[in-house]
Amino acid sequence: MESFTQRSFQDVASCLPQTASIVNKHLVLLRDGRTLIGYLRSIDQFANLVFHQTVERIHVGKKFGDIPRGIFIVRGENVVLLGEIDVEKPCDTVLQQVSIEEILEEQRLQQQTKQETEKVKMQVLKDRGLSIPKADNLDEY
Repeated sequence: MESFTQRSFQDVASCLPQTASIVNKHLVLLRDGRTLIGYLRSIDQFANLVFHQTVERIHVGKKFGDIPRGIFIVRGENVVLLGEIDVEKPCDTVLQQVSIEEILEEQRLQQQTKQETEKVKMQVLKDRGLSIPKADNLDEY
C-alpha cells in the first residue's frame, strides 16, 4: 500500500508531461509576489521545485525587467502558480523590456508611492476612530 506522500507526488508529477521538465520553460508565481521563469529540473512530493537558468521577472506598469538568478530552489509551500510557457504562441502584449537598474528604480518608486498611500489611508481611519491591525501581527493568531 502506498503512502499519502507517494500518492500526492504521483498526482503532482502526473500533471507535468515527461519532457516538459527538461525542454520547456516554466513560470512560477510565488506567495510573496515574485515571478520566476526557468527550466524546471526537479519536483518532489512536497512540490519543492528546482529551476535552472532562472530569471526573476519584475513588472511595473507596462515595463518589465529580468534579473538572472541561475539555479533556484523553491520550497513547495511558497508556490502559488506553476505553468508551462508556450514559446511558439505569438506574444501580443505591449510590455517594454528595460534594464535591471531601470526596473528596480521603477519598483522602488512604486513601493514608495504605495507606502505613502497606505500611510494616508491609515491616518484617515485613525481620524475617524478606526484602526486596522498590521498584517505582520495577523500571523500570530
